Amino acid sequence: MNTFLEIHQLDQLRDIFTRFDMDSDGSLTLLELAALLRSLGIKPSSGDHIHALLAAIDANANGTVEFDEFVNSISPHLLNDVDVQENQEQLLGVFRSFDRDGNGYITLAELAGSMAKMGQPLTYRELTEMVREADTDGDGVISFHEFASIMARSAGEIFGFSVS
Repeated sequence: MNTFLEIHQLDQLRDIFTRFDMDSDGSLTLLELAALLRSLGIKPSSGDHIHALLAAIDANANGTVEFDEFVNSISPHLLNDVDVQENQEQLLGVFRSFDRDGNGYITLAELAGSMAKMGQPLTYRELTEMVREADTDGDGVISFHEFASIMARSAGEIFGFSVS
């Protein structure tokens, strides 16, 4: 990885950390860490899991996560990614291939057409079940955020947690 990319990733991590450091004290409490994980689509399956994660990340055992501890816990997972933004752009490209009219949402009809073009025609029941599962806000369409969440969920578990 080149130096520019490392700085870029570090800046991304600092931005994420700062957004969830609600009291701006330079550390994340258990609740702030849980909120950060949920924003990344990582949903601890129990309170014990979030406590275990905090204990694993909290190198100085002070009960909070400082930025350097956060970076040290996340960086091994970033070493395999050339660029987090590039992965997001690839996912957006897949989303756009389903969003035929480019309005930012995948409708039932767009999903049906895309699945048929991929050689996987689905029944109305299968399509409505897919939309129902992905459509977390209940508006009847799939937004990019919902699409990204369902793709992450289908990728399996991250850090031993179920992905929402």
